[in-house]
Amino acid sequence: MFSTIIFIEGNEVEQLYPLTLTRPTGELRCGIRTLKEKWTGLFPDAFVGYQTRPHLQKKFVLPKDQNDVAYINPSFMPNDALAEKIRRLRDGEGITVNGELVAARNTSSPAKPEEFDGELLRVQHPWDLFRLNGEAMEYDFTVLTRGRKSANLSDTNTVIGDRIFVEEGVKAECAVFNTSSGPIYLDKDSEVMEGSVLRGGLYLGEHSTIKMGTKIYGPTTIGPHSKVGGEVNNSVIQGYSNKGHEGFLGNSVLGEWCNIGADSNNSNLKNNYEEVRIWSMSKGTFVKTGLQFCGLIMGDHSKCGINTMFNTGTVVGVSANIFGSGFPRNYIPSFSWGGAAGFTEYKIDKAFKTAALVMERRGMVLDDIEQDILEWVKENGM
Repeated sequence: MFSTIIFIEGNEVEQLYPLTLTRPTGELRCGIRTLKEKWTGLFPDAFVGYQTRPHLQKKFVLPKDQNDVAYINPSFMPNDALAEKIRRLRDGEGITVNGELVAARNTSSPAKPEEFDGELLRVQHPWDLFRLNGEAMEYDFTVLTRGRKSANLSDTNTVIGDRIFVEEGVKAECAVFNTSSGPIYLDKDSEVMEGSVLRGGLYLGEHSTIKMGTKIYGPTTIGPHSKVGGEVNNSVIQGYSNKGHEGFLGNSVLGEWCNIGADSNNSNLKNNYEEVRIWSMSKGTFVKTGLQFCGLIMGDHSKCGINTMFNTGTVVGVSANIFGSGFPRNYIPSFSWGGAAGFTEYKIDKAFKTAALVMERRGMVLDDIEQDILEWVKENGM
């Protein structure tokens, strides 16, 4: 078996902006686990690292042990058939899908790779994270709960169905959990406050909180150390972000260190019911999503004030600060400051000060490596 896994990036990485401006593809969360975690769960004894873009390489490092390496593109989600084929790879062999490399042994450029003919889920665009979230969650739930016993929920809760798994340290009182349309997984030390009505699929990450009276429709993922309130539908919150108040978030993806102000809402359906087009940061133009429902895509460290209204298919870059009445435009570049009345530059020293204060509340530090990543985003106009 491989001693090392090195996660690589393919053609999808630029299409996934703004989410992959600050992380490799493998760090994206879809379902319960990140794309990386889905793979490392299959190869638990391997050393793991990244071969990524230069501005991210200091944070997401290459492993020192490179004796027997599996190069894997984690945008392709694994299944049993693919994992078995990868285990059988010999030196210099690889596997592709539609000509794009999925995995290879001891080379990232195999001479004659084998084409995989099975069905695979793949994350290629930001909206794929919520579009594929239900299928990814089903897979993760099955893997993570196999042979394990759930902790107990308080008798004050109402549970419909039996597809719920509760880790140790979970707090939940007087809430409704409906697993009829998907599983519910409550991770360690998470909390569901009174009066919440939750319909699976749902993942609530470690140390995350669903606040009183929240309504959630699945499939929805709430990553670790996040707070959520109001109404949420088929959305993915990567982690360390807050949408703690009333307001609607639907068919959306939030990065890390985001904050949605009280009574803020996004549209996820056009008035004419047509297909949603969304701004591509890599192509510099609007592209078709193939979706009728598509809401907000927000990069790391971006925030909006109270009563913000986002149009259908809005993209917000990294470290933007949005406020004021009316609808801001449906593409807001990184390091923007303003709203519907117009935007100016968000000075990087002020952005660093805010980011440091926000991270400090979670016991974390905005170190030089994090600052260098954000500086790269700003300097490269991303």
